[in-house]
Amino acid sequence: MKILFAATPAAGHLNPLLAIARMALARGDEALVATAGHLRPSVERSGARFLPLAPGADIDFRRIEDVMPERASLPPGPEQLRYNFERIFLDPMPAQAETLRGILASERPDIIVVDDLFFGATALFLDEATPRPPIVACSITIMVADRPDGAPTMIGLPPARDEAARAMYAAIALEAERAFGAPVRAYADAKLAAMGLPPLPCAVLHSRHLMADAFLQTTVPAFEYDFGGLPDHVRFVGALPPPPQRDAALPDWWGDLDGSKRVVLVTQGTVANADLGELIEPTLSALGTRDDLLVLVTTGLRPIGNVRGPIPKNARLAEFLDFAALLPKVDVLVTNGGYGTVQLALQAGIPIVAAGRTEDKAEVGARVAWSGVGIEIPSQRPEVQALRAAVDRVLSEPSFGERACSIAADMAAIDTPAAILGTLDRLVAQARAA
Repeated sequence: MKILFAATPAAGHLNPLLAIARMALARGDEALVATAGHLRPSVERSGARFLPLAPGADIDFRRIEDVMPERASLPPGPEQLRYNFERIFLDPMPAQAETLRGILASERPDIIVVDDLFFGATALFLDEATPRPPIVACSITIMVADRPDGAPTMIGLPPARDEAARAMYAAIALEAERAFGAPVRAYADAKLAAMGLPPLPCAVLHSRHLMADAFLQTTVPAFEYDFGGLPDHVRFVGALPPPPQRDAALPDWWGDLDGSKRVVLVTQGTVANADLGELIEPTLSALGTRDDLLVLVTTGLRPIGNVRGPIPKNARLAEFLDFAALLPKVDVLVTNGGYGTVQLALQAGIPIVAAGRTEDKAEVGARVAWSGVGIEIPSQRPEVQALRAAVDRVLSEPSFGERACSIAADMAAIDTPAAILGTLDRLVAQARAA
């Protein structure tokens, strides 16, 4: 079977697809991966064949502050979320669609797997005049679907507990639709019209799963809200494995992870890390006097010198850390709410402190708190005292670790490769029979 993977050019979008590509390659399938040129080494390390995106979609989001300088002036909230969606995901849609059509003509793949925000696939869904293979969308964030309590998405609202909360959520939903939902859908529809295609049949966020032939949600139900029933083609497939170790030496301080001290890992991921003063620096300040802890920092490939201020004696820094080797040694993750990082931590049974408000991070943090695996600090720049108290509580109260281990057991109970590859096989068999 020949599988085409297409990824938005960011590590958090590509890595889940590469995990699936490695599963497919291991059983003898052919894997093609279309993404940005700067990610070619990651693709080729996986064993897949790299294919370039068309120029309008080949963007380097590692330096998002250079690619989109005006983004920094927008505070977290609907305006920034709208800007992100329009510029990062919808503007490249025509070039992404061009890429897919070219590859379909030249390579004739049996099936396409995209990250769920690769909107180039939307053009193929809506183009009923042109035959296409099945398209599977793989989640890179929380499940977006209509909630029984009427809460809007991306604001970070936990499930409503009473009618008063539902009434409040209804009012918030109206404002969210005015500020984000309606204008973003209109923006998407204008892009589609320019491509000669009909408008979206549903909200932009909901189109992520409703239009796919199958949708892979990369977690377990225990970490997600009860949506009161999801379409049959939505499948919870557990956590994907972390990327394999790079060909790089372990940091010289690796031997300090000998179990004599508890370990706190802090990260801002690989995109929202332009300003390490948002989370990494305050966490170092919060925990720097703790002789019983080691505080590990990964800067997400940013220079270590970007971390300002004195570095505490109990801190260990690296631009990149191999999570597959590291996470079994970690006691608490402090994160700005990157979905993939949170899922890897839960797979290892690690409790979490989450503090972030941009992109989808408010929703991820809300689920961290709701599921009982950790504490959310609802701030983009948490106070040192709040971080210190949250880490202390997670370390001292066993319930967080117990709940994280429970979700890890749920993940381990799913044969993730079988669930994913079985879905692909079924769709290809149905397409061939038709």
